[in-house]
Amino acid sequence: MTRPEVVRFIEAIALANPAAETELVFADSFSLLVAVVLSAQATDASVNKATVGLFREAPDAAAMLTLGEEGVARHIRTIGLWRAKARNVVGLSRALIERHGGVVPADRASLEALPGVGRKTANVVMNVAFGESTMAVDTHIFRLGNRTGLAPGKTPRAVEDGLVARIPADRLRPAHHWLILHGRYLCKARVPECWRCPAVEPCQYRSKRLTPPA
Repeated sequence: MTRPEVVRFIEAIALANPAAETELVFADSFSLLVAVVLSAQATDASVNKATVGLFREAPDAAAMLTLGEEGVARHIRTIGLWRAKARNVVGLSRALIERHGGVVPADRASLEALPGVGRKTANVVMNVAFGESTMAVDTHIFRLGNRTGLAPGKTPRAVEDGLVARIPADRLRPAHHWLILHGRYLCKARVPECWRCPAVEPCQYRSKRLTPPA
């Protein structure tokens, strides 16, 4: 996709969903960080159901550490990989207290040094909590980058770098949300709903379906 086509694609999905934002429910940077860690290989809806009780009982790092792994696990058993995630949530809470006074840091290096936090999670937290123009590449954005021609790449980092380089700087931060929701609800993995896609014209997907299945 050419740079002008990238711009047309982004502007089209922006116009269709101008107020796009994360669907994770959170109150502050700590609850956002925990929710994003829990969302790996899980839906936002399932995380939101699990964190209602979790955040009520443990709204900050100190309370989460006191709750402990078994206490966290009690709330998140409906989420995939819940044992490892419970361990990471308690571990990152301990690290926040020991290294940052219980406050979520705003820089990438400090975030990625926390248990269970990789580049994608750090990008989400930096984008949503701290207003940084980062591009967190999840399965939806990775699929879009390759399927549409926006930013083809063999790895999430390659797709991320391509999107950062090609999306106008003033649109990069909200583009993270536009692309995730576009992939979640329109450009789906099995059957992309091209017939109702606002960006179908610049999209380079070779198997576009311009009419819905019978």
